[in-house]
Amino acid sequence: MKLITLYLPETYIKALDQLVDECFYPNRAEAIRVAIRDMISTEVWRRKGVD
Repeated sequence: MKLITLYLPETYIKALDQLVDECFYPNRAEAIRVAIRDMISTEVWRRKGVD
């Protein structure tokens, strides 16, 4: 994996922390990885199957 720096609005960070606190994800990084994976799946990979 590669490290990236990311600036997020405070409201996003609070929401991420809530998901971690409620044990939906083990940490912020994993929640962000899942969100990016899902976005890529929807926006890129599935579109390739339609073309």
